[in-house]
Amino acid sequence: PAKSKNVESFFIRLLSSTCLPPSLDGEANGKKLWIYKKGTNKLCFDSGFWIIEAMRHFSSMFNGLARSFSMRRGKNSSNGDGREAAETMAKDAKKHDMILRSSGFVNVDGSNNLASVCSKRGRKGVNQDCAIVWEGFGSQADMLFCGIFDGHGPWGHFVAKKVRESMPSSLLCNWQETLAQASLDPDLESDKKHQRFHIWKHSYLKTCAAVDHELEQYRKIDSFYSGTTALTIVRQGDIIYVANVGDSRAVLATNSDDGNLVPVQLTVDFKPNLPQESERIIQCKGRVFCMHDEPGVHRVWLPNEESPGLAMSRAFGDYCIKGYGLISVPEVTHRHITNKDQFVVLATDGVWDVVSNQEAIQIVSSTPDEAKAAKRLVEFAACAWKKKRKGIAMDDISAICLFFHSSHHEVNLVTASK
Repeated sequence: PAKSKNVESFFIRLLSSTCLPPSLDGEANGKKLWIYKKGTNKLCFDSGFWIIEAMRHFSSMFNGLARSFSMRRGKNSSNGDGREAAETMAKDAKKHDMILRSSGFVNVDGSNNLASVCSKRGRKGVNQDCAIVWEGFGSQADMLFCGIFDGHGPWGHFVAKKVRESMPSSLLCNWQETLAQASLDPDLESDKKHQRFHIWKHSYLKTCAAVDHELEQYRKIDSFYSGTTALTIVRQGDIIYVANVGDSRAVLATNSDDGNLVPVQLTVDFKPNLPQESERIIQCKGRVFCMHDEPGVHRVWLPNEESPGLAMSRAFGDYCIKGYGLISVPEVTHRHITNKDQFVVLATDGVWDVVSNQEAIQIVSSTPDEAKAAKRLVEFAACAWKKKRKGIAMDDISAICLFFHSSHHEVNLVTASK
């Protein structure tokens, strides 16, 4: 890696954007320690303090990236090599119980995060929901990835699992490459945060486009009339980055000024009747309307056929209608987590069809054991389906409850049967 200009450029940019004192110009008075000098490119620190600070804040980042680069030693640093390295990281994380793909919970020693996961099959056949939690995302101690996926159509359960497997590694690869290419302004912290968000946004946009393209080319799964939603979150330190494709929802529980726990919806349910969504669909010659026996349920239809009737306006797959307004472009947002923010709930529409945002956070917050919070929310939703949707087949119900300031300290990853 030391001989690679890309790697060299990456470390120059990363150090200059994160570690150097704002006044450093290479000519200031005082003792200096040069850690890099080549031509006009110079990086130095006024004292050992800055090195200590750099190591404290970015050691996990260097470790993760160094592992990625070392895996590619002797190879060209192409996107394929980066993806291979990211997939190797995923396998390593799974081996060390850092990844959860079933109902249960994950809580790693030294992390404030605790993630509770539960998925329950509905009354429509095989469970087409699935989820993932990856603690120490990309071998970075301060990062976590979690996502929830809601498949639909004959092959929906296969599509959901395929996207679940593809997205984390692809996102990690694109984030590392975008980070290496980015040049952040070392002087303005606000601009730095703004640019970090755009690095993640660019990475997500690139990832979703790549995952959708790969899915279309993947011949083992017929995704022409099948697809999946995808709602994912990356927590990096005290920032969460949220990307949503479809009608699953993320709701944050935070303490208001008067001390009450209140919900803050972080995502938009991308339904076909939203003005910006229906406008795009109609411009692309698709149609949006409700069936007579489903008043209020807007669906997307082909121009001259009564199919496929999708109840969301964004999804992976569903290539039969991709040219008629359905897109897989994510909405990407971010939020700074404070001590007032307690947890976030990610859930499929099987929860939100029968449970309000306020009810959800009350159920989760009142669960004595945080590890069982998702299960309690899912069970509540299942009961609500029986009461509120009599005569209608219950949808699959899945949820992830991510606690930011967990009181648990055991080292554990526990799976449970669905």
